Amino acid sequence: MSEPTLQAGGRTPVDVAVGVLIERDAQGAEGRFLLTSRPEGKVYAGHWEFPGGKLEAGESVEQALRRELHEELGITIGAAHPWKVEMMDYPHALVRLHFCKVYDWAGEFEMRERQQMAWQALPVQVQPVLPGTVPVLQWFAEERGFTGATHSG
Repeated sequence: MSEPTLQAGGRTPVDVAVGVLIERDAQGAEGRFLLTSRPEGKVYAGHWEFPGGKLEAGESVEQALRRELHEELGITIGAAHPWKVEMMDYPHALVRLHFCKVYDWAGEFEMRERQQMAWQALPVQVQPVLPGTVPVLQWFAEERGFTGATHSG
């Protein structure tokens, strides 16, 4: 196995699986999406983001997403549809975000890390938004033909 590629000042990227949970209407059109707040005690506590977490050794993106969403939200997801990959260079870590769209899940939402959740549409009403969330809002705007600001921050 090859060594991970060093980037941004010699730092190794951390791979993170991110779930973009999307409601569909009766015709199957994409609707609102779920954002959660980062819990107290974590970097960027209080910022809003799409839920997910780091891949553990040997995990695929879908396996990590399935585990993280169960641990954080108490739900079991259906298929995870790989969407986009984005690098974010935060002061505390270089992260490679693997965004997956999720349309199907089972179970009641439980905020197991005392975080908050909010179903949102464009422009999002919750603030502040984590920097890694902003590109997703822009992708939604492109896909949905939205011409206004994607967030007010």
